[in-house]
Amino acid sequence: MRARGVVVLAGLVSVVLVSGLVAGFLLTRKNEPGPEKVSADYFKAWQNGSFGTMQRLVSDPPADFADQHRALSRSLLVSSVELSPGPLVRVGSDQAHVDYTADRQLAGHGSWKQRSTLRLGKVKGHWRVLWTPAVFYPGLKARPAWKLRQVDVPPVKFVARDGKDLPAGGSLEPYVSELSTRIGLDDEDEDAETTTWVVEVSDGGRPAQRVTTLSSAKSKKIRTTVDRKVQAAAEKAVAGSSRNAVVVALRPSTGEILGIGDRLGGRGAFLGTYPPGSSFKVVTAAALLGDGMGVNAGAECPATVVTAQRTINNHDGESVGHASLRDAFAQSCNTTFARLAVERLKAGKMSAAAEEFGFGRPITPGVSAERGSYPEPGSGAELAESAIGQGRVEASPLMMAVVAAAVEDGTWRSPRMVDAKLIRETGDPIRPPHDIANADGLRSMMRAVVERGTAARAGLPSGTAGKTGTAEFGTGGHAHAWFIGYRDDLAFSVFVEAGESGPKVAAPLAAAFLRNMR
Repeated sequence: MRARGVVVLAGLVSVVLVSGLVAGFLLTRKNEPGPEKVSADYFKAWQNGSFGTMQRLVSDPPADFADQHRALSRSLLVSSVELSPGPLVRVGSDQAHVDYTADRQLAGHGSWKQRSTLRLGKVKGHWRVLWTPAVFYPGLKARPAWKLRQVDVPPVKFVARDGKDLPAGGSLEPYVSELSTRIGLDDEDEDAETTTWVVEVSDGGRPAQRVTTLSSAKSKKIRTTVDRKVQAAAEKAVAGSSRNAVVVALRPSTGEILGIGDRLGGRGAFLGTYPPGSSFKVVTAAALLGDGMGVNAGAECPATVVTAQRTINNHDGESVGHASLRDAFAQSCNTTFARLAVERLKAGKMSAAAEEFGFGRPITPGVSAERGSYPEPGSGAELAESAIGQGRVEASPLMMAVVAAAVEDGTWRSPRMVDAKLIRETGDPIRPPHDIANADGLRSMMRAVVERGTAARAGLPSGTAGKTGTAEFGTGGHAHAWFIGYRDDLAFSVFVEAGESGPKVAAPLAAAFLRNMR
């Protein structure tokens, strides 16, 4: 039986803590509390409404730490909260996290169940909570402003592809909430609208985002393309990451979106754009194959090359020497692809290949989504950078999942969350499918990545093909981690914000996702 305790927070909110944390806390040297005890003490303090105790367990807390907690409760009329922490997961020797569910009762408006993560780390030898506003809701970076708002919606309920309920409180909430505002009923039901309440949040000057639609009088079911098994696997995979991560899964043969695990928040899987790094070499390889180069053609891979007055280095200064194009792709040779793009392809052929994979063109999954960005390079140096997914090239995790799906099926298709007819009724045009040239060669190259290339040690199951990516950003030498790939009629994109290494972080996360499917 789970232990429960009820207290009053700031005279407003009662909190129930359902403890899933392991008893018998482990202690480090000289009775220094480990992450198990620190996280348990933090949740206990939260249960007791002791913001001061919580703050003392946090590394570098903001001055308005307590006020941020109170502001959420006041703005959303929270009458009670049920907190359900899961087990603590250690990541290496100095990182840990606890996933938890907060089920908030909003006075007169029903409940809002939301999953989030408490992260911990060693700071100057002591375990501390690494607190950010993302503890409230994934993806928040600055002090949030919360709002309850009444809206008109058609009386519909979105369900999984099998007609059963979608999971509540997870990554899908903001996506389904937007669907409810965009996807209407048949003409004869157009007057059957009702009103409901939504929870919105904004932070750092960003536009308000809807995080959930609260219960209302819903009747007509609309099936989404979401597969509950795939969704559960994606959610479990990102929950196991120590950083904000995304898994987007598609069915290549139809473009249907099967699952979205999104710890970026704010529909980051669709709206967040990042340099794709070496995962973009799929597009560069397509351009080279289209220019007549074969997968077995010779391709030099030195540690460093100077092309168009731009110095390009391989990751960790690795050198393959003389190799085939397929092997240079498998080992993710920056020097090979940057030089070939400048010397052989020129800007026009690269731009055409990017457009073939959907860059610069709108995608219409049924909710808002950013298109991939490939500005035509203005110089040879820009072309070299763009060939390895750097410079001004940007893509969302959804966009890169579409790239992988196009290779697997040999056809580019626009992704979608609901039936195409419903999307067209919103006024969003769905681009017709088109063939991807030389898809056989690209599949051969992506298989080599897993069989003997940068993803060979990631634990990916047999039959998986893909491409790793490590994409530098900013000026601090940090990098995002990518892995895009497919297995049978399942394509996916894995993105880990500031994950530092595609082979070491994103590819193993992809392996975990695929294992979760079993």
